[in-house]
Formats: sequence, structure tokens, C-alpha cells
Amino acid sequence: MKSGSLRSGVQGRNFYGRVKGKTLKPAQQRYIDEDLSKLQIPRVTVGSNPERAPIDPKDLFGDGRPLWLEVGFGGGEHMVHQAQANPGVGIIGCEPFLNGVAMALGKIRRAGVGNIRLHAGDARDLFDVLPDACLDRAFLLYPDPWPKARHHRRRFVTPEHLRPLARVLAPGAVFRVATDIPDYVRQTLEEVPEAGFECLDHDLHSPWSDWHTTRYEAKALREGRQPHYLTFLRKSHDAA
Repeated sequence: MKSGSLRSGVQGRNFYGRVKGKTLKPAQQRYIDEDLSKLQIPRVTVGSNPERAPIDPKDLFGDGRPLWLEVGFGGGEHMVHQAQANPGVGIIGCEPFLNGVAMALGKIRRAGVGNIRLHAGDARDLFDVLPDACLDRAFLLYPDPWPKARHHRRRFVTPEHLRPLARVLAPGAVFRVATDIPDYVRQTLEEVPEAGFECLDHDLHSPWSDWHTTRYEAKALREGRQPHYLTFLRKSHDAA
């Protein structure tokens, strides 16, 4: 079972912004206190696994079910929808923004789904300890756009993030990206294929058949920005 950090960029260069917003509401704090530890994936952070020893994906749900990853699940709308629609799949969600984690925990509790596991932190921590080709699908939905040109290297769709993602995705795995930023589309179409993916032809403005909208998409539509939906297929590791 292979694993290991493939980070090539500056350690302090994050693809996300703030990690905490307004003070949590009492109910949200209760979700954090009561539910997060039950769903949190062990031995992911450097503090809990300083030697970055690999984890066994089968330990997450106790079986060998297919595993899907959502990088930055926001408030959890899409993640919980996919968990409800695909009970035989294990959904892994990574989100460093504590307020979003709290909102997602509330949705998970209300939906009563049991096939979600969380890392309330940087997805790269998870990439460090996952073995090769263990994930069957990944989602990157409305990531932080980093609109200023000097910040474009902070976007997730850069080699330092895409190469570790490609390593943990199985050949034939689907990678979906949704964004309302045209320049993010440009960079995605340039960078993702270079990391070992094939871009699938489809109408970029038509959502996937199982799509569930998010609060970020709703905001984009209110403000007159058009969503884009991009789909990529992980090539065989030999062809990457």
C-alpha cells in the first residue's frame, strides 16, 4: 500500500481562505462537540500521524465499498445529497472552514446518513496518507476562485494539488469540477489534463444528471454569473 506526500509547493500556500467565520450558533457548536469525533477520519493530521503512515481505506466503513471524495464541501448540501442517493458508496468530505463543517454536520444528522466520513481540514493531509488508486470519484465544487492573477497559483487546479489527487484516484475514476469563474475554467482545462486526466466532451453549462445545487451556486446565479460543469476521467497511471 503506497502513500506519501507529493507536495511540491510552498507549505504555506493554501488553496482555501479563512478557516473560521462568525461565532458558531449553539446548535452548530453542539454538532461539533457531539458528532465530529464520530465521523472524523483518524490518523490524517500531522499531529495524529507525524510519520505520515498510510491508512487503510477499508477501515473507514468496515468494507471495500467504492469511495468518493469531495474537496471543500462548503455547507455539505451536495455531499449529503450524494450520500443519500448512493447508500452503497462511502463519501469522504474535506473542509477546513469550521462553520461549513458545523453546517454539514447538522445536515448529516437531519438526513440520518451513515456513509459519510470527514476530515475537517486540508485535503492534502488526506492525500499524504491514502494509498494509490483508492478513490473512484472526486468533486471540486465552487472552489475559492483566487481571482487576482498573482494568486492563481493558490487555486486547487495546480500541479501541487492535482498530482496528489491523481495518485489516489483509480484509473477510470471521474473528477468533476463546478465553477462560475470563466478564468477558473480556463486554468482547469489547461492544468487537469496535464496531471493525468482526459477531459470528457459535454455541454459545459449543463449540470450533471445527479447534480444537487449548492449555496455557492445559488449566490452565483443571483449575481448573474453562469455555472460551468467540467468532467474528467483519470487515465491509467502508466499513461499519466
